[in-house]
Amino acid sequence: MTAPPASDPLAALVAALGRPARPSSDYDLNRESPAHPQRKLRPAAVLVGVQPHADGLRLVLTKRASHLRHHPGQIAFPGGKRDEADASIDAAALREAREEIGLDPDAAQILGHLPMHETVTGFAITPVLARVDPGFAPRPQPGEVDEVFAVPLGHVMNRARYRIERRLWLGQWRRYYTVPWGPYYIWGATARILRGLADRIEP
Repeated sequence: MTAPPASDPLAALVAALGRPARPSSDYDLNRESPAHPQRKLRPAAVLVGVQPHADGLRLVLTKRASHLRHHPGQIAFPGGKRDEADASIDAAALREAREEIGLDPDAAQILGHLPMHETVTGFAITPVLARVDPGFAPRPQPGEVDEVFAVPLGHVMNRARYRIERRLWLGQWRRYYTVPWGPYYIWGATARILRGLADRIEP
């Protein structure tokens, strides 16, 4: 198969989905604390939205409200757990994106899926990659999302930008990826999912 030209970053992104991928998990960097073998995972979906701009593709991310009980103030993809009414995992990702950032499903073109990511909190997250229309203007969900912003895709697709850090969680040291950008500290599951995609962009 002929590789897409470097001038077509969206085609290169889609081509990367066809390359082999490693499993993705919060446990990847914490092999000494493996997941329970009989754990039950709850299905969830996030929208990995890339939006064309004059200076290239940008990744749409959110900053969660600081008062939330779970993951306050963290940088995240739009997304959440799959509801019974969701016809598919894609539908779950699009519904959550509509609720959290005001993205009309008609303004998103599904390109494919990244490997399921298992979280230490018991979710099986499917990242849904989508092209977001250039004219989309986000509307953060009041009370849930403090901010919607866009990161140059080239930044998070550069493996040299990533670091491994650690912190105490429930009495144990846990390691995780980070890929900061400006004032935004991108870490945890979000950074791990992006690192997995970067590995396929730069095999």
